Amino acid sequence: MRIAKVIVNLSLDRVFDYIIPKELLSTVRAGVQVNVPFGRSSRRGYVVSVTDSSKFAFSELKELSSVCASHPEIPENLIALGKWISEYYCCSREKAVSALLPCAVRSGKIKHKSLSIYSLAEPEKAQKFLIENSSRRKAQVNIIKILFQHTSLGADQLLREAGAGKSVLKALVKSGLVAVEKRTIQRDPYENVEILPSRPAIPTDEQAAALKLIYGLMRKHQKQHTVLLHGVTGSGKTEVYLQAIQRALEMGKSSIVLVPEISLTPQTVSRFRARFGEDVCVMHSMLSEGERFDAWMRVFEGKVKIVVGARSALFAPFRDLGLIIVDEEHENSYKQSEAPRYHARDVAVMRGYMEKAVVVLGSATPSFESYHNALSGKYALAELTRRADNCILPSMRIVDLRKENSDGKMFRFFSKELISAVRNRLSSGEQTILFLNKRGFARQMICMRCGYVAQCPDCSVAYTYHRKTESLSCHLCGAAIQAFSACPQCDAADIRYTGIGTEKIETYAVEFFKGARVSRMDSDTMRNPASYEKVFDDFHKGNIDILIGTQMIAKGLHFPNVTLVGIINADLSLFIPDFRAEERTFQLLTQVAGRAGRGEIKGEVLIQTLNPMNPSIQYAVNHDFRNFYEEEIEVRNELLYPPSSHLIAVHFRGEDANAVAEFSKRFMESLKPALNKDIIVSDPVPAPIERISKKYRYIMIFRGASLKKFREYLREKVLHEQKPKGVEMYVDVDALSLM
Repeated sequence: MRIAKVIVNLSLDRVFDYIIPKELLSTVRAGVQVNVPFGRSSRRGYVVSVTDSSKFAFSELKELSSVCASHPEIPENLIALGKWISEYYCCSREKAVSALLPCAVRSGKIKHKSLSIYSLAEPEKAQKFLIENSSRRKAQVNIIKILFQHTSLGADQLLREAGAGKSVLKALVKSGLVAVEKRTIQRDPYENVEILPSRPAIPTDEQAAALKLIYGLMRKHQKQHTVLLHGVTGSGKTEVYLQAIQRALEMGKSSIVLVPEISLTPQTVSRFRARFGEDVCVMHSMLSEGERFDAWMRVFEGKVKIVVGARSALFAPFRDLGLIIVDEEHENSYKQSEAPRYHARDVAVMRGYMEKAVVVLGSATPSFESYHNALSGKYALAELTRRADNCILPSMRIVDLRKENSDGKMFRFFSKELISAVRNRLSSGEQTILFLNKRGFARQMICMRCGYVAQCPDCSVAYTYHRKTESLSCHLCGAAIQAFSACPQCDAADIRYTGIGTEKIETYAVEFFKGARVSRMDSDTMRNPASYEKVFDDFHKGNIDILIGTQMIAKGLHFPNVTLVGIINADLSLFIPDFRAEERTFQLLTQVAGRAGRGEIKGEVLIQTLNPMNPSIQYAVNHDFRNFYEEEIEVRNELLYPPSSHLIAVHFRGEDANAVAEFSKRFMESLKPALNKDIIVSDPVPAPIERISKKYRYIMIFRGASLKKFREYLREKVLHEQKPKGVEMYVDVDALSLM
């Protein structure tokens, strides 16, 4: 008797056993969606394995009801990956499996889109009809003439060209002169985009060495299957990716390319489609439900061999995976903020290991974790130390804002040196990027009479002022209110908006650089893929002189006419209460600086700061990642922070602060049997941002060289222990944010 192990669509973290009826034995296998009796009702679930045994007596087991034939199955290799995600990231098995499928596929509500195509049923009879009706039945005659010209057409185009109505077409179909068939059509977001094909470039010596290393790993299936491609900005990492994918195709293998931001996808997809044409499809969350369904099905049915996309593209249902590329592998956006809280880079490494695929992690500023793994020999290391096409790395200079003359409002944001440099570029017809990693117009509203600061009532932060909409918004919970014209506390009109954001920089740039074409790129202005593409296209064509933006313009973009990058405030990320603050500052400065000088003219980068001697700024100016790493890793080793250890954060939240605090302390006590002297414990304390969306937040942290046994104990406690009403708890393994 065969038993199906099934998880149902409830977060129970439990597998249920069902007997497979004889008539379903040939169709039930791991990954198939099934209907099962569950209590007094019926539920859908996924089969995670099929066995011959159960810990329950067969007489106690119920039979499967049916197989959901219209729902695609999850490939068995992804079922295994989902199990690992569930165990490692301390989430329920059901949550992990749901992450493997886009909702458009999982729900079963989205179907293939079909189109009625019309053609001549019998051309000889149609020809005879034209001869006999040359002076009458003009609408029918026009339709037949057009079908002689085009062979087959959809109804809309056919009727538009013929100037006829639907009833005329129906009559021709009924008479047997015109045939109609249903054809499945693809919902492709890049369907009407024309892309000129490209050819492989002759690799530089360093690129050739990197490719030789990657090809060698692709030929031999061995434990070391991951390559860290550490290449300076503009060194041609993408060309290495493209040629590695070509080799995978020649070996009959498929490839996944991950990019960290949806904003990178249009430009990246264009480069890959220029090389590989229709064999590339895109997957990310900003596609329509229909587009996501079609993309997933094209992969599932083996119609494409290359997927490019953001984090979720990692779960493309390839069965012959040969290569996974994680571009800008250091990016925080690869870490999911909701359960399952997986890191796409690390899951990519695990999927590669499970499916004997090579994984390439690319970055100009590798994460300390990946670089540590490369130096220790866990990963192979390939380095590109020079820019491709004989381009030179930009010169980087520090502007010490402490020495700036602050008279006049403009000089608060633009140093004299930056103003002069921008004007020089404008007069030379070159382009400038101004970077500030803070959106909005001003960071807070303050009353100069009573000191009132407008704060979000549900979060522990001040509202951000947005001038264009005259609103105050919370960037944590999304709440927004109309901006005050007078202080709500003392009714004074003396209100000031302090701090800066990209919206204010844009306003001053338009005013200060008269005649310059200025555009802004942040999450306030980029609401959909079309808005990204328009800005990219305009900037590439030279229709924008100055592009202002947040971190979405800091990486992966290639604009040869950008010769100046101005970093408005390099200090924003330096002093947040996080041990990775210096690392992130170095990464941001290096990445945004890398947008300059990618053409024939050498680039220049001006870094405005009040902390010119900070190590992360000094090392970034000198393009010196290795020595920055060596200095910073000493601190990490001393304090036992990643990559010198593993880190697990446990979060608690709820609307009753006392209940959250009390439960966090009680839960800490319950974990003590699993702790040992090698695990460093930070007891529960209020999180740095104590309240978000009306919920108070507590956090406790565990660090240690080996946390496997503790993690298993913690997972069981978190998922299965009773929690007080109104208190939530979750685990963040390898946490990137401790805020």
